[in-house]
Amino acid sequence: MQILKSNILGKGKPLIILHGFLGMSDNWKTLGKEYAENGFEVHIVDQRNHGRSFHSNDFSYDLMVSDLLSYCNYHNLSSINLLGHSMGGKTAMLFAVTHPERVEKLLVADISPKYYPPHHQTILNGLDSLDFTTIDSRSDADKQLAKHIGNLGIRQFLLKNLYRKNKNEFAYRFNLKSLIENDDKIGNTLPEGSIFNKKTLFLKGDKSDYILKEDEALIKEHFPKSTIVSITNSGHWLHAENPKMFFEKSMEFLNF
Repeated sequence: MQILKSNILGKGKPLIILHGFLGMSDNWKTLGKEYAENGFEVHIVDQRNHGRSFHSNDFSYDLMVSDLLSYCNYHNLSSINLLGHSMGGKTAMLFAVTHPERVEKLLVADISPKYYPPHHQTILNGLDSLDFTTIDSRSDADKQLAKHIGNLGIRQFLLKNLYRKNKNEFAYRFNLKSLIENDDKIGNTLPEGSIFNKKTLFLKGDKSDYILKEDEALIKEHFPKSTIVSITNSGHWLHAENPKMFFEKSMEFLNF
């Protein structure tokens, strides 16, 4: 059995953090330290095919829930607080409805239980276009990626996954081949009739369109004890764009 890699900080009540698609645990390091300084044992986890965790041709939310359960068992975590962003939020929701006895409180960042059509093709095509035989530096990679992705912030986020495989060649930490092949599964809906009947907080970016007004009924259907809080001046990467408010609202919920 392969166990997910993680960065563990602090002592106290376990809080597991799951990153989004094409992200990794490092994206949450700053906030993770803040939670750790406020009484939590923080586990910032790399999901399969991401970060330093194992690569696999197989990729589904059922598998990622199974990965997380194995991780909890390996680290003797019988009851956790669980925070997931985007794809990580989908994993967190499914884990909570599948293993409610293991989750004390659930936090979901800028994603809903609904189906999202594939919308990462431009990014995936851009990442796939990089020719590592001609790249000698991160700036070389950025120039190549800029032909496909105009937004500098998105490129910087993606290129955090770049590392030197050896002295002469760069590579990605994520398993791009598997993610391209399984892109249609990233937006999968939560199974009909599945319910998590404990306290849940949905955090949404006020400039993001991932959680819409019309999604609220579906959220309540699956998570009857949920609250939706808007994080101001933020889009889909709300935890990076307004970390102060994100931390305050999540801590209020965790300590309530």
